[in-house]
Amino acid sequence: MADKPFVINDRRKFTAEGDVRPDAPPSEPKPIREPEPTPAAAVQQRGPQAVPNLPSAEESGLQDGEPATEMPPLTAEQIEQAVRAYQATVDRLDTAIRAANPGMDVMPGMTFDRLIQSVYMQCIYQLGGGQPEGNQPPQVDLLGARQSIDMLGVIAEKSAGNMSDGEDRLLQSALFEMRMGFLEVTQALARQAAARQGPGAPGGPAGFGGPPMTGGPSIIR
Repeated sequence: MADKPFVINDRRKFTAEGDVRPDAPPSEPKPIREPEPTPAAAVQQRGPQAVPNLPSAEESGLQDGEPATEMPPLTAEQIEQAVRAYQATVDRLDTAIRAANPGMDVMPGMTFDRLIQSVYMQCIYQLGGGQPEGNQPPQVDLLGARQSIDMLGVIAEKSAGNMSDGEDRLLQSALFEMRMGFLEVTQALARQAAARQGPGAPGGPAGFGGPPMTGGPSIIR
């Protein structure tokens, strides 16, 4: 068997001087590598199935109104530090106010009675009371008044058995007046709306036992 001659191919692309050889084979283009998608892009590419379904409130054992994430319990040291920092800031604020207003009385501290009175007065303003008299009818915030009444109701429920007789009487009296005021305003608004529709409209003024009101309150929500 005759020996076959070897053929030597010079596959170098450059000469010794650094020039490109005219007979050098063409370079093969390198494949373009696509960038890896970000997590958000990956979710969009895979579609909605990529996002796991969150458990419902019943499956997770949460009650109505309970936050989805449980906050870690605070330590006694953290609570004490927050109290001290708050009190120190309040003291500096009181000192600055007294320096700017000589002779001004110091704001009294918050008590249970003052808390009840604050919510009560807020509800009265929301029901149109305490506003200056004028040609314009008083503006009424029914949703805000309802929230104030429910807020004081929660305070009464959570404070049951932990109040003095005087505190309990004050709280129940405030709730009674707030609820009766709410009923009075809503009925006045109903009579006012019925009067605009005419005496023959369903649920007219006769249903409330009195003539229609003129210049009554107006709802702002």
